[in-house]
Amino acid sequence: MEDFRARAEELDAADPLRELRDQFVIADPGLIYLDGNSLGRLPKASQDRLSALVDVEWGQQLIRGWHDWIDLPERVGDALGTALLGVAAGQVLVCDNTTVNLYKLALAATQARPGRTVIVTDDDNFPTDRYVLSQLATQQGLEVRTVATPMDDGVQLDAVKRALDQDVALVSFSHTAYRSGALAPMSAIDEAAHSVGALTLWDLSHSVGAVPVDLSRSDLAVGCSYKYLNGGPGAPAWLYVRRDLQTYLGNPIAGWFSQRDQFAMGEEYSPRQDVGRFLTGTPPILGLVCVEEGVRVLAEAGLERLRAKGVALTEFLIELADAWLVEYGVRVATPRDPDRRGSHIVLEHPQAWQLAQALIAAGVIPDYREPNRLRLGPAPAYTRFADVCEGLDRLRTILRTESHTTLPARPTSVR
Repeated sequence: MEDFRARAEELDAADPLRELRDQFVIADPGLIYLDGNSLGRLPKASQDRLSALVDVEWGQQLIRGWHDWIDLPERVGDALGTALLGVAAGQVLVCDNTTVNLYKLALAATQARPGRTVIVTDDDNFPTDRYVLSQLATQQGLEVRTVATPMDDGVQLDAVKRALDQDVALVSFSHTAYRSGALAPMSAIDEAAHSVGALTLWDLSHSVGAVPVDLSRSDLAVGCSYKYLNGGPGAPAWLYVRRDLQTYLGNPIAGWFSQRDQFAMGEEYSPRQDVGRFLTGTPPILGLVCVEEGVRVLAEAGLERLRAKGVALTEFLIELADAWLVEYGVRVATPRDPDRRGSHIVLEHPQAWQLAQALIAAGVIPDYREPNRLRLGPAPAYTRFADVCEGLDRLRTILRTESHTTLPARPTSVR
């Protein structure tokens, strides 16, 4: 233990991002938080920004505040796109939630491919994505062609290619698999889909802010902002529409914020000729400013450094799991090649749910996913190597003492 603890201290001392942690609220220094892949910590700047917005912008300016608020979806989208998605301004909006954005872009894409009847996704895609695509297909008389995906290894290019033909309108996958952390071969799938004339739509919820992505070949993307972007619970999501598609695709949920002359209140709908045509209704201003502050913190760090630390944290976590947990029946269910995984690690154990609850009682916050998967998400913006070491040591103690076996074996509703 002492060798690993000393290693962790050395890694933290040499960490170029170590001072970034000071920009987040750490209410309980003794709590080991390894769930940044589900809900990020609160940036201190968001506290100040919300206070100013409520007290001054809303409290004093009232409706006059809209002069500063109205372009927030585009302004924050540009900051997010340029700093963390590697795309030029004018292609990202922060709006709605991931589910609504996925529906809007999936329907727009299928309508732009008339005569094609197939949507391709995989059986291990995030449930919301599968539900949206299934319901959309039912409503539009389309077919969902499902690719079988190994849970640990993620989407396989050969399997995707076998599912492609001239009937395919849309190909939609998650870049980082939620149950394993495996990365899909994004650019290669884009190329394969385009070779048969299909459009691509990516869910980057478990990637944005932690893993670099290459959208240069991609058509469309969506993602949430409450994980690595630290936008807060229920924060507005974002969408990406490549510039050359913005006037080619139509927004199926037309609202007054996507109207070309919004305040003319005209009878006819005439959509904007830029990414703003994918706006719908009034934007949630309180959530948007939190996303803006979260993006600002990460942009200051730089995605390359965030990714480098994320790789180092997950490498260290895997090393500790191999050294301490294998003898207790724990298996690393995430690809070991850092180029094949995102920024969270999944440990498989028959009693993973009980282990998750025992960890919480011991002051370590993980999360749990079916079947029997303990998910650990060290966020590079604020997680220390010492946190990973201490968290895994507490898990080892739980396994050694079997203290988890006294806890309920069945999950509750929130997990």
